[in-house]
Amino acid sequence: MKDKITKYLKEIALFFIIITIFANILSLYRSGNLNKNALDIQTVTLMNNSSYTLPKNEPILIYFWATWCPICRAESPNIETISKKFNVITIALKSGDDSKIDKYLKNKNLSFKVVNDDDGSITKKFNISVFPTTVIYDKEGNVLFSDVGYTTTLGLWFKMWWANY
Repeated sequence: MKDKITKYLKEIALFFIIITIFANILSLYRSGNLNKNALDIQTVTLMNNSSYTLPKNEPILIYFWATWCPICRAESPNIETISKKFNVITIALKSGDDSKIDKYLKNKNLSFKVVNDDDGSITKKFNISVFPTTVIYDKEGNVLFSDVGYTTTLGLWFKMWWANY
């Protein structure tokens, strides 16, 4: 009996390792089309119509998401956690007006900074076509990491930690 349990646990571990490798290869493939230019945005207008100036000489995570995206619903709590410690701006694509997005954020207990990209112009500038997409810029504003699809809190935390050095 113990041998059977050990065998099944090994198979389950192998399955998760293969899925993780596949997901990372897929993310790498999908991120090949992203705009890799240096970040040229200094100020954004958040949903509450306040102006937010991106900090200079600090890394920043930009998260592209949508209220209609099921993977975004799963990843947004990870972004929320990261936003408590690091610089994070989120771009909500074609997710309705500000009140609809605000209602979504409140229902999910999310408080990260949101830019409503209702016409898709910001998302287009970054060449984003799959959601969620996360782009991490280093202190000089250069792309350091990009992920297309779900990313764990630990993975995001490690990448932001790395970007600070």
